[in-house]
Amino acid sequence: MTKEKIRDLVSQMTLEEKAGMCSGADFWHLKGVERLGIPSVMVTDGPHGLRKQAEAADHLGINESEKAVCFPAGCATASSFDRDILRKLGETIGQECQAMGVSTILGPAMNIKRSPLCGRNFEYYSEDPYVASELAASMIQGVQSKNVGTSAKHFLANNQEKRRMTSSSDVDERSLREIYLSAFEGAVKKGKPWTVMNSYNRINGKYVGESKEYLTDILRNEWGFDGYVVSDWGAVNDRVEGLKAGLDLEMPSSGGMNDALIVEAVKEGTLDECVVDTACERIIDIIFRYAENRDPDAKLDLQKDHETAAAIEEECIVLLKNEDNILPLPKEKKVAFIGKYAESPRYQGGGSSHINSWKVESALEAVKEIAEVTYAKGYDDAEDKTDEALLIEAVKTAEEADVAVIFAGLPDNFESEGYDRKHLNMPDCQNTLIEKVTEVQKNVIVVLHNGSPVLMPWKDKVKGIVEAYLGGQAVGRAVVNILYGKVNPSGRLPETFPARLEDTPCYLTYGKGGDHAVYQEGVFVGYRYYTSVGREVLFPFGYGLSYTDFTYSDLKLDKEKMTDQDTLTVTVKVKNTGSRKGKEVVQLYVSPAAGETIRPVSELRGFEKIELESEQEKEVTFILDMRAFAYWNEEIHDWYVESGEYQIQIGKNSQEIVLSVPVQVQGTTELPKVYTLNSCLGPMMRDPKAQAVLGAFMGTMSEHTEVEEMQKQQEQQAESPDAAVSGEMLAAMMEDMPLRQLLSFVPGVTRQMLRQLVDALNEQAV
Repeated sequence: MTKEKIRDLVSQMTLEEKAGMCSGADFWHLKGVERLGIPSVMVTDGPHGLRKQAEAADHLGINESEKAVCFPAGCATASSFDRDILRKLGETIGQECQAMGVSTILGPAMNIKRSPLCGRNFEYYSEDPYVASELAASMIQGVQSKNVGTSAKHFLANNQEKRRMTSSSDVDERSLREIYLSAFEGAVKKGKPWTVMNSYNRINGKYVGESKEYLTDILRNEWGFDGYVVSDWGAVNDRVEGLKAGLDLEMPSSGGMNDALIVEAVKEGTLDECVVDTACERIIDIIFRYAENRDPDAKLDLQKDHETAAAIEEECIVLLKNEDNILPLPKEKKVAFIGKYAESPRYQGGGSSHINSWKVESALEAVKEIAEVTYAKGYDDAEDKTDEALLIEAVKTAEEADVAVIFAGLPDNFESEGYDRKHLNMPDCQNTLIEKVTEVQKNVIVVLHNGSPVLMPWKDKVKGIVEAYLGGQAVGRAVVNILYGKVNPSGRLPETFPARLEDTPCYLTYGKGGDHAVYQEGVFVGYRYYTSVGREVLFPFGYGLSYTDFTYSDLKLDKEKMTDQDTLTVTVKVKNTGSRKGKEVVQLYVSPAAGETIRPVSELRGFEKIELESEQEKEVTFILDMRAFAYWNEEIHDWYVESGEYQIQIGKNSQEIVLSVPVQVQGTTELPKVYTLNSCLGPMMRDPKAQAVLGAFMGTMSEHTEVEEMQKQQEQQAESPDAAVSGEMLAAMMEDMPLRQLLSFVPGVTRQMLRQLVDALNEQAV
């Protein structure tokens, strides 16, 4: 429907109808206007499957929803580092939405994993905004290719569950831009979601849902978002102020209370009716994008989608350890599967995204098609207590096998929407099981089912570690295919696994501060912190092994020097030097020039996943623009590139850089300069314009014989081996000497002369 027709529809609506259009009809439906032919449409939770509730709707996953396919959660799909896989996931979910009459799915969720303690991290993609935005954009494109909307969430800086409805994320402008806004920026610009969901929290004291800065100035005017903004369910503090800021749709229904407030504000003149009109136009536009493209023949093929879920998870599983090439397992080996999750896997998180899965395929079920295994339950983590009978049985079963594969991880009550984790430990009963098995079996592999990092006190005692994350309802098949080599693992960690909770960047402040979450770590989130301070980790960001080997060569740039207005083409050759086909995630990092600004030692600026046959070689190309070298400068409130030498790096992960080539980048934006009597000499002497003014001033002063004599004495003292003031000391003192100190060290200088000098410096700086 054209914008003109939509405006015409809105012009025919009463004020009460328009106010009503700005809130839901019930928990999952938007209002329609039957007399004008505007239909009521349904939205439902995501982002890794449909949670369509028919009766007794709620937002926390308490009441049962209709049967659907549970795909791998965001924590898993991000580890694929594969844009095509995320698009395929989106297309499949979009097709299910068409078949089930859902107009918009509430996802993807792309908040930054600021701390591994966040209870909702299993839904989120990464600690890195580039990974989050690229993968989210691909999923958005996939869903919307089926004429179904997405809702990019939770905008913005929603990084903890504690007091999430009232907490204020107190974060500086630069960190918001480089980390938290950046995750959404790329997804909005590239994916063009139909809707964006604002978060519950405040930012620096102001609710996001009432912030014109974020909902209008940045999201719409700067990024070009053209859909509607919907509140998270119940995330409305002041409806009228929210509407003014750009919060178009309130969900769920307020029972008419907030609609009445909108009508009252318009009648009293405190709210311009055109603001209500605009919100209605945005909402109706999205309603008809779906309604006019509804596929009446769409069918729900749950078995086909189950197969897709398995294929997606196979791309996501990360091989963390493979000592003595214990994996893949030969079919003839006598293998014991140990652990409850082998039979009843934990494959999804708790809360609003909980799917009523059509079926669940366990590893114990899937392995029957490949090999015979023995099984022992080992533990029951409903309560974290060791069951001695189960433990004894498991140890005996493991001892009698050639290899023991232990299925472990985090139970539902360890991580969920609604609350944050208190520690990074797995249940004691599981750790005890692993320790006891390693005492009788030297060939132990641990398969992990978890939505976020865990500590591994047994890491050095086992030969294999497989990270399955929360891999969806077909996780069992995917894991078995990895274990037995039917599929070569190609996942990479989209987050750092720290060695200790105390090592995490926000350890001192996370979960503290009552209603204020202080982001004192700034831009040093995840690997940006660990690599910058040289902190040892359990497994670094971007890490993952394969059953084959890859080598890198011929890293080339299309230019050695550039300005920040140019683009840089980077090529690198990757060869599979192993004996079998495999996939590699090629990671490009940029290490900034040394300067005055505090920056991470390196940042991911590109990644590509490629598949290579044995001995095959491919050339991978990256194109870097200004943003690859820029940081957010709070003085000019914009992206800024410091001039200098940058390193273009290719890494296997954030801590293993294999190739590096320098490029000289010249920034073209001049920062505003304001000189005072406290401005230091060193920076002035590196600025050609200021240097000319200062040189002329000092030249005039050197005409005084006492100044010449003082300079000679200083030079002689600096050259003497026994001098109290060395040349290095003199240079350092001059670097940091403010102009006002010339009064003390240069005879004949007056305050009036210095004021004239400052005026001259500021005049040339304009």
